[in-house]
Amino acid sequence: MAHTSPTHHRAVLLASAAAVLGLLTACGNDGGATGSPRKVSGTAAPATGAPTTATTPTGGTEASGGTGTGRTATAAATGPSAARTGAGKSAGTGKATAAASTRCHTSELRASVGRNNPGAGQENFPIVLTNASGRTCTLHGYPGAAFVDAAGGQLGPDPKRSEGSPTTVTLKPGRSAWAGLSFSNPEISGARTATPAALIVTPPDERDHLTVTWTGGRVPVGGNASSVFLTVLSPGTGA
Repeated sequence: MAHTSPTHHRAVLLASAAAVLGLLTACGNDGGATGSPRKVSGTAAPATGAPTTATTPTGGTEASGGTGTGRTATAAATGPSAARTGAGKSAGTGKATAAASTRCHTSELRASVGRNNPGAGQENFPIVLTNASGRTCTLHGYPGAAFVDAAGGQLGPDPKRSEGSPTTVTLKPGRSAWAGLSFSNPEISGARTATPAALIVTPPDERDHLTVTWTGGRVPVGGNASSVFLTVLSPGTGA
């Protein structure tokens, strides 16, 4: 076997070590691309679909009779965030929304019954609705009405609607609209009668009613010719 000098042996070891170190350094350089994070200059763009702030207009609720159309977004919003803030409620302000926003509410009205104007065997009373609020509002169509006794029980069937073309009546503060309430004279028709304690009146498209003390005497509640009729609302008091 050939004899190798110590000097030559050390040279071989050094060369091997250098080769191994070179390989390790190369591997370390390849992993540097995903090593420590690099700082990139510039400003990040804001995320889309950020929530927007919504407000409810003062006096925009139905009970107060405000002219608001529900909740309105304070900024232009798109996507699901707009739906969550109620921005969609203010869209589509068509005729129905306009009519609802100007409608007279029960709490803004005062009801009364005018004097009887009898004729041709008929009793004819004007039901008057007066705007007691501080804003201009509208009434459209027929009111609701029913005779009640002292305990609040209804007397007779609901009044029937006379034929007519409903129109929108605009009421400034203090102005009135009226609908005719008519029935056959019970002494002539022979209908069964009762004397109501009050007449309850419900404005068009409202649920709450107004109560008016009834002083018009007996009314038909059953039997022959016992129907009571209502006309559409018209401007004025019917006097």
